[in-house]
Amino acid sequence: MADLGFVGLGVMGGRIARRLLAAGHRVTGYNRTKTKAQWLLDVGMRWAESPRAVAQAANVVFTMVTDTAALHAVAHGADGVLAGLAPGKIYVEMSTVSPAASRDLAGDASGRGAQMMDAPVSGSVSTLEEGRLSIMVGGDRSAFERIKPILLDIGPTVTYVGGNGQAVLMKIATNLSLAVHMLAFSEGVALAEKGGIARETAVAVLLSSVVASPMLKYRGPFVLRPPDEAWFDVTMMQKDLGLALELGRQLSVPLPTTAVTNEWLSAARSMGLGGRDFAAVFEVVTYLAGIQKRGIQDLDSETHAQRTGR
Repeated sequence: MADLGFVGLGVMGGRIARRLLAAGHRVTGYNRTKTKAQWLLDVGMRWAESPRAVAQAANVVFTMVTDTAALHAVAHGADGVLAGLAPGKIYVEMSTVSPAASRDLAGDASGRGAQMMDAPVSGSVSTLEEGRLSIMVGGDRSAFERIKPILLDIGPTVTYVGGNGQAVLMKIATNLSLAVHMLAFSEGVALAEKGGIARETAVAVLLSSVVASPMLKYRGPFVLRPPDEAWFDVTMMQKDLGLALELGRQLSVPLPTTAVTNEWLSAARSMGLGGRDFAAVFEVVTYLAGIQKRGIQDLDSETHAQRTGR
């Protein structure tokens, strides 16, 4: 049993905290909106009034937030995670941000005598709940060995990939492939459907073929019926592709399919699909193929209100 802290109890973060509780750890948590964490409090999580208080209460503190701006908000300042760190503590950062931002944060933690590890995950809510999540870890090797047993309580595959920033680099490299793969799958289904094959049949055949990755097996059916809850939406995926394209420029690595897929995600957002799972790229493909027509009435009502000012 370890004294753990968790900041950022959203769709994935909350479920990771739940697994840590189920493994017998003491978990102190914080979320910007406390009501969203009530279900965790009901099963034994302790509450802290700030990220700093979480870090003070824990030997190992986790954060998992949406982007760099959100990470800065919970990590820095008088009430941030960094302010609650002390020598010997380990800070495990699980968000998908730029490697540079991760390394900067590691330097800040080191200045307080603590160690920071970047540890993003690969998988979805279903992967996590089925106990199949994989975790990439970057940072000091000895610190990795200390936290590895805790990470194994989250998922069965924990891989050390190098120094600080290397794990988020690996996560970005993974996510660009997810987006490109989803677009290619969408094109295949659309081509078959336009040629007279039922969409359901095309999906079934592709998901039984050699192209069926684990990601497609759970996300491919979304082209038939969107999920009730977007686990990883268009806007979040485009954020990750932006990070990939930035790294591609820095490292002189051409990323042509990433660049093209990024534009398709822009098109999805323009159609009001930014809050939908990124499988919504299929709707862009079918719209341009003339398979289905979308009008202004089909846009997400909130997005429509923002665009029209009403």
